Amino acid sequence: MDHFRDPRNMGEMKDADSIGEKGNPVCGDLMYIYIKVDERDGKEIISDISFQTFGCAAAIATSSMMTELAMGKTLDEALKITKNDVAISLDGLPPIKMHCSNLAAEALQDAIKKYREKKK
Repeated sequence: MDHFRDPRNMGEMKDADSIGEKGNPVCGDLMYIYIKVDERDGKEIISDISFQTFGCAAAIATSSMMTELAMGKTLDEALKITKNDVAISLDGLPPIKMHCSNLAAEALQDAIKKYREKKK
């Protein structure tokens, strides 16, 4: 409930290096994950991250938690964040809401994929 009532890193990032998008047409949830990436010692680090989520309380909470988990990580580390990592960090989600944590993880993966494609 804390990440729903007081979401972290919420809002559009105008100067994002990449934007990931994931939605679920069944429930109507839609998430955008914005990332800024800095290169340090040859590693690509998520230096800033934010989100916009249109959906239920669980969708907002999982987006907020995802940004907390990914901040400061390398892109490779961030790609390893799973839906279970998000749910566990929130002290669990009702089984019917687990798809929300899938969306958050998948939106982050989409942002990283797009960032890497743009760099090629």
